[in-house]
Amino acid sequence: MKEKTLFGHPVGLFVLFFTEMWERFSYYGMRAILLLFLLDKTKGGLGMNEGEGGATYGLYTFSVYLLSLPGGWLADNVLGQRKAIWYGGIAIMIGHIVLAFPSTQFLFFTGLALVAIGTGLLKPNISSIVSELYPEGGAIRDAAFSIFYMGINLGSFLGITIVGYLGQEVGWHYGFGAAAIAMFLGLVNYRIFANPILKEKGLYPKVSNKKAESNTSTNIKPLTWVLLAAVIVFLIVMQLNGTFSWSNKQGVATSMGIICVAVVLTYFANLLFASGLNKIEMKRVGILFILFWGAVLFWAGFEQQGSSLQIFADRHSELPFGMPSSWFQNFNSIFILLFAPVVGGIWVFLEKRKMNPPLLVKFAIGLFLVALGYYIMVWGAKVAITGAKASALILTFTYLFHTLGELCLSPVGLSAYTKLAPKQFLSQLMGIWFVATALGNLFAGLFAGGFNAEKIQQMPQMFMSIVWFCLIVGGIILVLQKPLKNWTGGVK
Repeated sequence: MKEKTLFGHPVGLFVLFFTEMWERFSYYGMRAILLLFLLDKTKGGLGMNEGEGGATYGLYTFSVYLLSLPGGWLADNVLGQRKAIWYGGIAIMIGHIVLAFPSTQFLFFTGLALVAIGTGLLKPNISSIVSELYPEGGAIRDAAFSIFYMGINLGSFLGITIVGYLGQEVGWHYGFGAAAIAMFLGLVNYRIFANPILKEKGLYPKVSNKKAESNTSTNIKPLTWVLLAAVIVFLIVMQLNGTFSWSNKQGVATSMGIICVAVVLTYFANLLFASGLNKIEMKRVGILFILFWGAVLFWAGFEQQGSSLQIFADRHSELPFGMPSSWFQNFNSIFILLFAPVVGGIWVFLEKRKMNPPLLVKFAIGLFLVALGYYIMVWGAKVAITGAKASALILTFTYLFHTLGELCLSPVGLSAYTKLAPKQFLSQLMGIWFVATALGNLFAGLFAGGFNAEKIQQMPQMFMSIVWFCLIVGGIILVLQKPLKNWTGGVK
């Protein structure tokens, strides 16, 4: 029986579209007001300083995406993707309900933890099922991810608009409550439509199906034990020599970043050399490794929108028509909805003329555009240090260039991971893709800790440091494109 379609795509895409839309409403809406709530000292917030608030924000957003890795593993090995999405959505909703009521710091952080755990289960697995709807791959799957990406940004726009307004203008906990309602709507959509439309897609664990076919899937190779021992020794040495600090939030955030980098390096080494990959798969994983680090730097710059750029908007920028400062974050969603079809059309146009840029070139372009956005912020910071309010156009154009960079990098990278990942490790590698976002968010939160009144004169130099990092890493990726052009096996 032929699968039902809507606008040329499987109907299942739109089930996943609306589930993800409501989940992103809850996440981005709550994230828009989180740092402001943490810093607020007068309207019932937690009253942290910039260093503590930035580190807490970074640790939360870091955890949200880091937990995608065990979430992917659980789906591959135990739950299956569909159950992981369902249980993840429930955890997110309960977490937001906890946040919706004024309580102790312990309960507040418990709510954040539930949201992080739930997102780790839901986020990588819903993207994996999108890829399963298009086993033939090609341009149709790229188009599907562009549609799916628009759902993410529609949810983001609605969430920031509604939760941002309620949180800043009515009360913080009303905003958190709206996020809980949004996730409830996503669960209702998923419960009603997933089973009849998606049928068996994503219903069963992938790795369990492989065990009957291969004995190697149950054997742990000696190299895996060596790598595991090496990372444990490294972490013990870091603890003993005082590199790790657990006495304050900034120290915890920095320590977690080091641990995460060590774990990711070990994971890729094990995947490359102890997982039985053939040479073609190893080369493709090598490309995914490069894309991972390019994505880390990109998100470290891009995700400042909820941290340092939010502080800049709240304290140093004009607010047209008296709008809440959190609404500046909506420019990203608006520009995505406006320009995603345009950029997608450009890739199709270039593909037909055999001029479509390779993956690594698109990544480099994304980093260069982030650099351009932060160069504009340098101008705004120079105005802010005089005591004047920077024009709203500064943040507007920064978000414009950052969004164009996102469109060059994020949907392309997401699609590349589904295409290049060995099938038996698909959900795990989707989790790794979101770990890049996790690290970027952590660095973004730590960077925001420098945005206090005592360091305001350093603001232009701080933004300029991001410009240089993006230009240098983007240049390195651009140079690597030519010698590695055959490693993707023709995937663009």
